[in-house]
Amino acid sequence: MNTNKNLSFLLADDHSVVRQGMLLMVKDIVKDVVKDAVFFQASTFKETLSTLRSTKIDIMILDIHFPDGNSSSILTEIRNINPNIKILIFSGLEEDVYAVRYINGGANGFLSKLSSEDEMKNALKIFIDKGKYMSQNVKDKILDNYMFKKAINPLDNLSTREMEIALLLVKGHGNLEISFMKKLQKTTVSTYKKRIFEKLNVDNLVSLIEIFNSYYEEN
Repeated sequence: MNTNKNLSFLLADDHSVVRQGMLLMVKDIVKDVVKDAVFFQASTFKETLSTLRSTKIDIMILDIHFPDGNSSSILTEIRNINPNIKILIFSGLEEDVYAVRYINGGANGFLSKLSSEDEMKNALKIFIDKGKYMSQNVKDKILDNYMFKKAINPLDNLSTREMEIALLLVKGHGNLEISFMKKLQKTTVSTYKKRIFEKLNVDNLVSLIEIFNSYYEEN
């Protein structure tokens, strides 16, 4: 790590406790190796984009879900504002399901909130130094896909929004419920459902549930 480098960080998470914990951890890591580190925080999607528009941010640690934001578009919006920013997704979502999806969507790394403190510190050191981070588990999945043409996850064919809808369907929510929960038109939910079935080559909910059950059994 370059000891003369100045770095600006944005910690974006809707939970204050998470932001403060991450702030302490990052400050401890960079205190002796970064000449001048500046930290910003955001608790909403709107605050995140506002900070990015007004301030040059080098490294962003981002929880992908905000009450006021669309998780399927946030990475694109961030890249439109700052193409060179390094984005580390810090999420409680399943790494096996979402890590590669978000990296393919524009993130430079994925760190699970379920990781141990030592794992988090190591990941942050690597990310701050190299500008990228993937766990060994994610690296293995990508390597398997490259070497053996093995699907990383059959659900990776789904977009982020399609994955959200599919998970709700599997949990037993109907189209009307989902339309209220996601603030979508019922016809839009029906369109997503049809697209999910087509991509996964299923024609009923039971088959969709079987795919999810099979996937989790394998992992």
